Amino acid sequence: MRIAVLREIKADEFRVAALPDAVRALRRAGHPVWVEHGAGEGCGHLDAEYAAAGATLCDAATAWGQAELVYKVKEPQASEYARLRPGLTVFTYFHLAANRGLTDAVLKSGVNALAFESIQDKEGRLPCLVPMSEVAGRMSVQEGAKCLEKVSNGRGVLLAGVPGVRPATVVVVGGGVVGSNAARMAAGLGAQVTVLDVSLPRLRALAETLPANCVTVFASHENLAASLAGADLVIGAVLREGAPTPKVITADMVRAMKPGSALVDVSIDQGGCSETSRVTTHSKPTYMEHGVVHYCVGNMPGGVARTSTEALGNATLPYALALANLGPRQALAADPGLAHGLNAANGKVVHAEVARWLGVEAVAWDQAL
Repeated sequence: MRIAVLREIKADEFRVAALPDAVRALRRAGHPVWVEHGAGEGCGHLDAEYAAAGATLCDAATAWGQAELVYKVKEPQASEYARLRPGLTVFTYFHLAANRGLTDAVLKSGVNALAFESIQDKEGRLPCLVPMSEVAGRMSVQEGAKCLEKVSNGRGVLLAGVPGVRPATVVVVGGGVVGSNAARMAAGLGAQVTVLDVSLPRLRALAETLPANCVTVFASHENLAASLAGADLVIGAVLREGAPTPKVITADMVRAMKPGSALVDVSIDQGGCSETSRVTTHSKPTYMEHGVVHYCVGNMPGGVARTSTEALGNATLPYALALANLGPRQALAADPGLAHGLNAANGKVVHAEVARWLGVEAVAWDQAL
């Protein structure tokens, strides 16, 4: 199968889908690989390394034109929509529910949209989303700590405090992979941490594993409002697979927060969990709303591109190899979890949650592909 690895063009995106070792693995399996010039520069891997791994270096037009399988990190950007076509499989993060323009382009083009964030393993977990959620959860605390500094318009609070001075209060909204990683990171720095979630089994599991300076609270409206009012730093870590993130943090809750407190909305890739959230970039990561510093970078793990690329490649390469070795139809038939990642094909919506968001009927993947 002809595979293309692209240079990411989303603002401040420095990751790449495949490192030279991954190209080498694909080539060993007999698949020609085209790599766009400069694809790995953002995470420290130069064209010469890809050439030595057996890739053919080329421009973007050639990569898209040669490919049967496009292997990339972030969703196609508006300037790339015209390159989408029937029969082409694009294997990447799509987050269709947060982007109607992209969804329309995918359906109009007839491309096969195979989304990292929707693939499931045998236990129903999201193996290609987990590593980036781990990165984002940990990053959220270090970025939130910067937001609390006075030079960032924050309260001037140190997360850990010092002897004789109370540590900061960190509230994590959502107890999944992002939230649990954020809680452990904040607790490790010495903050007082509260984790809110609507799942009692999840809260019980977190209560058994989180450090002693973490408490778990059921995420009722009242508990959420009270927790935010006392917070120095809030981490939004809410996920609803295939659908826009619910706005569980209201504008009134944000207005009631302390002046100079900070909100890091990791959920922003799917629309954000706060009514006051809007997408920012690594180059301009924050803005003020109701006296609260908001950090809503849409591709947080891109800021630590070397770590993120390695972690993402570890998770996605086995699926890329399966797609290349078997072809999309056979690969999806052999692995129902991979089939769950197909969001759309040949102009038809396959993923149930995306279909519900659009108000249409989902089509079985083997009828669409």
